[in-house]
Amino acid sequence: MYWMNKKQQIITSVLAACIISACSATDKQASAPAIKEKVPNTVTYSKKIDWPESNAKFCEAALDHATIQYDGFRKAYTDPKKVPRSYSQGKPRLEPMLGWTTGFVAGSFWNLYEHNQNQSWLDTANKWTIALEKNQFNRKTHDIGFIIYDSFGNGLRLTDNKEYETVIVSAAKTLMERYNPKIGVTYSWSWGTWEFPVIIDNMMNLELLYRASEITGDPVYRNAAISHATVTMVHHFRDDYSSFHLVNYNRDTGKPNWKQTFQGIADDSSWSRGQGWGLYGYTMSYRFTQDEKFLAHAQGIANYILNHPNMPDDLVPYFDYDAPEHEGTTLYRDSSAASLVASALLELSTFVEGAESERYYDAAMKMLRTLSSPAYLADIGENGHFLLKQATGNFPANDELNSSLNYGDYYYLQALNRCKEI
Repeated sequence: MYWMNKKQQIITSVLAACIISACSATDKQASAPAIKEKVPNTVTYSKKIDWPESNAKFCEAALDHATIQYDGFRKAYTDPKKVPRSYSQGKPRLEPMLGWTTGFVAGSFWNLYEHNQNQSWLDTANKWTIALEKNQFNRKTHDIGFIIYDSFGNGLRLTDNKEYETVIVSAAKTLMERYNPKIGVTYSWSWGTWEFPVIIDNMMNLELLYRASEITGDPVYRNAAISHATVTMVHHFRDDYSSFHLVNYNRDTGKPNWKQTFQGIADDSSWSRGQGWGLYGYTMSYRFTQDEKFLAHAQGIANYILNHPNMPDDLVPYFDYDAPEHEGTTLYRDSSAASLVASALLELSTFVEGAESERYYDAAMKMLRTLSSPAYLADIGENGHFLLKQATGNFPANDELNSSLNYGDYYYLQALNRCKEI
């Protein structure tokens, strides 16, 4: 463990002892979340770790645990041009360099470097980031924000490497080619028969545009991001702050042709990760703009999530909040939605005061502790070296069900770092 300091080695030794020691069936069952519904028969429970009671110490220890697991990850996956996207049914799924999830592994390495400040992790993060450089010209996806900001954006934040600024601005210019000023939003999918599809996920790509304006002083990127967030607020969300997944706009009128939920269980349902994208996107938009309407909208989404009658007691949602209402549906959880929401709630808790701040913080910490329980957190060396189990990729497509997803790991690590800051 040459990359750990003395304090980390001590914590790691304690964790390793907990991991190696055998747990009885009673311990495993007691530490598992209260799951009322029929769960997929592929769910396995890991060994229990006795985390510290202090939230700050818990987040430190969980990041130390993640460092051990991801040390195995970086040794198992050595080619940054073949990015591990997910792990399910005993094997990893690798994604080519233009895929939408390719920035998350580099981002996870940056999250770990932020925690341990070790040169070897800096080198690893740089290596996997530089491999993504060509994506600044990637015109096949709107998710260039995910790809570039989670890698180069985190690298710039943690190292102030000015060469990373050049890539971020270049990528923002590429993304702006999808912006339609008449409609006021950025075009999403470059496939299918939609006229002008915009998905809620696109809220996440606005961070790249906001940052490009900060770097260049040119408001064009920021204005496009604000417009996209504002129009999305009007057309994607229902009165209760639940969200459609996709809005198909008319290029001539700028009005929606129709709305649907492509990865949820029904068009009128609430896809859990989509709710997370919205919560995170509006919280982040408030960070950059200080516009109160974005803060109010983020709070509306947060309250919808936390008050939903179908939210399980352990706060790890089903893949769709309305799934329990559909007869015969296997109620898969989505740990990636929980990690995403936890990270967003922690930031949101810093923007409000009093009881609401405490509520968001407490919910986020409960999510993180649940995700760090045997039902969701993999044992060291297991699970293809991914961290979180029980994620749902695309339920209607029967794709990546009860799996591990690299973006679930990314937001889990980001949330743990945000916990440390708070």
